[in-house]
Amino acid sequence: MASIRSRRGKLFVDFRYMNMRCRETTNLTDTPANRKKLAKIIEKMEAEITLGIFDYAAYFPKSERAQEMTALADRAEACISRNPTFKEFSETFFEERKIEWRPSYRQKIQIILNKYLLPAFGGKAVHTIKKTDLLTFRSSLAKVCYGKDGQSSLSVARINQIMILLRMILEEASDRHDFEMPYKNIKNLKQSRPDVNPFTLAEVWLFLKHVRADYKPYYTIRFFTGMRTSEIDGLKWDCINFDRREISIRGALVNGEMGPTKTLGSQRDIAMSQLVYDALLEQKTRTFGKSEFIFCNSQGNPMEYRNVNRRVWKPTLALLGLKHRRAYQTRHTAATLWLAAGENPEWIARQMGHSSTEMLFRVYSRYVPDITRQDGSAMDNLLLASKEKLAGASHSFDTEGLITNSQTDKETSR
Repeated sequence: MASIRSRRGKLFVDFRYMNMRCRETTNLTDTPANRKKLAKIIEKMEAEITLGIFDYAAYFPKSERAQEMTALADRAEACISRNPTFKEFSETFFEERKIEWRPSYRQKIQIILNKYLLPAFGGKAVHTIKKTDLLTFRSSLAKVCYGKDGQSSLSVARINQIMILLRMILEEASDRHDFEMPYKNIKNLKQSRPDVNPFTLAEVWLFLKHVRADYKPYYTIRFFTGMRTSEIDGLKWDCINFDRREISIRGALVNGEMGPTKTLGSQRDIAMSQLVYDALLEQKTRTFGKSEFIFCNSQGNPMEYRNVNRRVWKPTLALLGLKHRRAYQTRHTAATLWLAAGENPEWIARQMGHSSTEMLFRVYSRYVPDITRQDGSAMDNLLLASKEKLAGASHSFDTEGLITNSQTDKETSR
């Protein structure tokens, strides 16, 4: 902020322009009236500096720095004209990258841009965005409120998603327009583990016993194959091989549109258990020949998962007094049941569409004891068997353990 000072009876202005400290003497003598007059001039100066329309030479025509500062301003203006605004560059970025993204991901990117990034940075030239701007913006995201109560805040995961897109755009812009990347040493906020809350086997049977009969095959397959919602909702009859008892996952239904699976590794073949095989045969009597989709509405169109959740999933959980969970927990349930049953972890990972067993053990293995209630039982059984074997042979040893009873008996008989 500019200040008014006095030197040898004359007032001078101390201010900052183009990130430089400037001091310019005026012809005004140091009087209260002149100080008031100069304060109004400074107020106008600062407004013009903020708007980028300040003319140094117009205010200080006799200054030795007028020519220098005008040249600096001209170079800065030329630089701004070469570098696009954040809005302009983000539009270019989106058009060039959208071919890599699924439709659902494009939609997420558009929402983040329109709702968060463009209001904050849209009018700024990309090269003028500083690290402090990014940190201030991230801090403001934590204060965003939404929801009916107006008190729900953005999750850490959502804030990270927004900041990751911002970093991607600025990284590309700095590379193309040759300016220093401002997004340096800004780490993602730490996130808690994903909510993994699988059903117990007893809860699975209870749910399947009471769910609507026309949805029993749907949820049986969800509980015992580990398919994602988008995968089972987009599952078609040509992906079913009853002879080989395999389900081929080759696509996913997201927001009513068929597209690729979540990842390349998600394309897989799932082995049908007898329960899944029977459920598919039952469903075949209902929709085969009426629609290409295995699970569809009366018009043959794929189901809308939000509608199914509202009309079937949530009411059934409430009826049975079961803890509310997302339907996605059926996938977690399948993984924990397979682990509890002692299936090969590598086989389970393939069924789930994981590239390795790392996620399997990191996310799911801690729930296996809660399902089997036999954690440590393998060691207990080994020790018990060993103890019983030892006990069976103990009568053949005397108290000193040196000679057998059979030997003693023989000697006595002699």
